[in-house]
Amino acid sequence: MANTRVAVDVGGTFTDICIMDETTGAIRIEKTSSTPDDPMRAVMNGVGQANIDLTDVSMFSHGTTVATNALITRNLPRTAMVCTEGFRDVVEIRRANKEDLWDTYKDVAKPYIRRRDRLTVRERVDAEGRVLTPLNEDDARRVANVLKKRGVRSIAVCFMNSYVNPENEKRMRDILKEVLPDIPVSISAEIMPEIFEHERFSTTMANAVVSPVVVDYVARLSDRLAEGGYARELLLLHTGGGVMTPNAVRHYAARLAGSGIAAGAIASRFIGNLCGFPNTIGFDMGGTSTDVSLTYQGEPRITKDWYIEYGYPIRFPSIEVLTIGAGGGSLAWQDEGGSLRNGPQSAGAYPGPACYKNGNRTATNTDANVVLGRLGTSLAGGKITLDPALATEAVRSTVAEPFGMELHEAAEAIVRVANANMANAVRLLSISRGYDPRDFALCAFGGAGALHGAAVARELSIPTVIVPPNPGVTSALGCLLVDIQHDFSDSFMKRADQTDPAELEAAYRKIEAEARAQLEREGVGEKDMVITRSAEMMYHGQWRSLEVPVPAEITDVQDLVDAFHAEHEREYNYARKEAAVSIFRVAVKAIGLVPKAELQKHDVSPYTPDPVTRRPVWFDGTEYQADIYEREALTAGAKITGPAIIEQFDSTTVIPPAMSTEVDAYMNILIDTKG
Repeated sequence: MANTRVAVDVGGTFTDICIMDETTGAIRIEKTSSTPDDPMRAVMNGVGQANIDLTDVSMFSHGTTVATNALITRNLPRTAMVCTEGFRDVVEIRRANKEDLWDTYKDVAKPYIRRRDRLTVRERVDAEGRVLTPLNEDDARRVANVLKKRGVRSIAVCFMNSYVNPENEKRMRDILKEVLPDIPVSISAEIMPEIFEHERFSTTMANAVVSPVVVDYVARLSDRLAEGGYARELLLLHTGGGVMTPNAVRHYAARLAGSGIAAGAIASRFIGNLCGFPNTIGFDMGGTSTDVSLTYQGEPRITKDWYIEYGYPIRFPSIEVLTIGAGGGSLAWQDEGGSLRNGPQSAGAYPGPACYKNGNRTATNTDANVVLGRLGTSLAGGKITLDPALATEAVRSTVAEPFGMELHEAAEAIVRVANANMANAVRLLSISRGYDPRDFALCAFGGAGALHGAAVARELSIPTVIVPPNPGVTSALGCLLVDIQHDFSDSFMKRADQTDPAELEAAYRKIEAEARAQLEREGVGEKDMVITRSAEMMYHGQWRSLEVPVPAEITDVQDLVDAFHAEHEREYNYARKEAAVSIFRVAVKAIGLVPKAELQKHDVSPYTPDPVTRRPVWFDGTEYQADIYEREALTAGAKITGPAIIEQFDSTTVIPPAMSTEVDAYMNILIDTKG
């Protein structure tokens, strides 16, 4: 009987594989080099290196960068858009805003679909959903034949006001399918049924352009796994925090954009709940960037305001993750005003930090940590050796001499600037959203998260840091902890005080039927379906909305209004309870439960372990003889007081002076930053 679960997370440098034994909960890990030209090769290489018998695998979950990379590099198949006559430039006009308002010369990138491939037909639906002009089928067939001659690989159909009446869009799709039966067609009324035409058009465009790329990749990988003996569905992680089957990917390909980033947030939430912390801040620091996420009362913060490239929003619900250019390879530099800066420029995987011996001479965070003794002379179990002399020279020439500092003072300055940058990112996602960091635990993972986590937490007065058992592959672990999940929504624009509860209930029943049908198509049984409701609401006359939960049966709309006022108070620190409130959209989350394997739990026996060695480590200008531990030797109940360093295959944990730590029953390291 199959009892092994496998999760694969593809990163820019490494592909991480996490293998869980369902019977014991034991986890083992594998890392292999990524293959950007074809990510599937790295996935299969990792499966081979880890000696995984695919006939013994009960679940194979995958976080992929295929959609993200396709949009970033614009290595996209030729795609067309069919619009209402007069509206083909909606995606190019955008919101007429810029990422940097004051940079006159920096233009927003062009749309993913060229203007010559955005064609129009005569049709019109008014704001009430009345068909003013039926689809001109002569126009539609002419356009279909033009696109056939051009050899397009995918088509987006975006008509005005189709969110309220999709009749013309659906007929256009039927005609396109008659002429181009093998070409995927995305219609905006199904992809993103909302009033704001730019966001609706943009999301549908993104879905169309990545569809051929993603569907081809998923099909090839599914076939390879099946050839190896895997007998179940491949599950693909999406940005909303769930997984999709290959069948769902065919319809909502753009949901895989940002797939891998969501995995870390999912793992952070799971580990926090396991440790008894319903409020956690995910702190995923790698070689180039740091991803920050937030979980409040056991639920991740969700946003619809995200994009891969500025100006082209993708409005599928997504776990909110803030990414900044701060990682182990971030470069130290001096700005025009003479101040020390850190990142976002990075030494990358190659040449990497100066201590990697590949020719870089500029100091990075890794070099600074080597100089301070916080990092040893090898990484990844000895696969990478570090040269302290090169790290010392880089810190001296980049910072110490230009700023007139002593060597260790300069190294600490580099680390402090990096920590300040990351602490500011946490503030943006917490304090600026109405959350107090002191009410959270910081879950530090990624290759460098445990190296900086305690210092960042101390700066933010966060009382506890959680370091998972395998920080470097925690994102891959997140892929094992998810359910099948889809989001469905529909416009419902009405003042709350003029809304009949029965009318609102009927709107939910309609989209819940669609949600259940989708889960049924994916083989989810009724007992494994979980449907939750929400509504987007706003003060009447505004256009920015807030999402509030909705009960399974609506008896009084005033309850939703009260919930909206409470959420507005938390988010913005005020509420206008005398003002009218409008409902903007009704939404449901459809979850197909996937059986969860329990992580291995150990008996806790408190003890003080003996260090394997000691070495000089610098903190706050003072040299300490810090205890050095091997994490593999620590068992549940181990208690350590800083200054100390805990080394392992995929990460290094730094415990500053006066901080204490304990290993819990799930082998997480819990650091008490209060000392």
